[in-house]
Amino acid sequence: MSTSSSERWWQPFREIGAASIVHIDLTPHQQHETAALSWLDAKETERWRKFEHPGARRRFALCRVALRSILCDALDCDNEQLTFGELQHGKPFALVNSAPASISFNVSHSGGHGLIAVASEGRLGVDIEERARRRDFDRLIGAAFGPREQSELKLARARGDFHLFFKIWTLKEALIKALGTGMSLDPSTFEAPESIRHGAVASVYRFPHLPTIEWRVEDLGTNEFAAAIAYDV
Repeated sequence: MSTSSSERWWQPFREIGAASIVHIDLTPHQQHETAALSWLDAKETERWRKFEHPGARRRFALCRVALRSILCDALDCDNEQLTFGELQHGKPFALVNSAPASISFNVSHSGGHGLIAVASEGRLGVDIEERARRRDFDRLIGAAFGPREQSELKLARARGDFHLFFKIWTLKEALIKALGTGMSLDPSTFEAPESIRHGAVASVYRFPHLPTIEWRVEDLGTNEFAAAIAYDV
């Protein structure tokens, strides 16, 4: 099964090192949503049905089908040959004919936007967030950020600047997703790279509890959304 470039709701976004990043258009589109359902396998279709909100169903289907198409192209396999498994903390991996495939990927979505990052090897994580006002800013700042991050965020909020919150949030989420431990890692126990918090685009990073592993972290934010990628080097 294939789609022409004019029929796709995903497009190349960025190439960073060995990673390819694709943007997914998740705005309502009946033709895209109908086409997506024919790509899903039985388990995915059942999962799709369980989403109560139409937006959640749309985002799941459009992201999963974009991922399926990208992986099938990269792995030179048919859609029917591709399935997914999960690691201990829920991070998915690809299988072709039931055998683990040598490829890394990560998916994130928020509102009308999604990102998929793919690399032939190594661990990676990507995160995207639409910049929307939240009622729980203060609670999140106190619960998910380190001392220096909290100070910087409080100063930024006093100026009416909410962009820094989303920049740091996506950086930390991308790092956690790359590490693959889920929320078993308390995000307040580490801080996003200081250089990126202060305006740099990219940085090398080491978790305090894993100082021997080096990660490349990059800010992918645009005028429409905040986003970041992290991958091991």
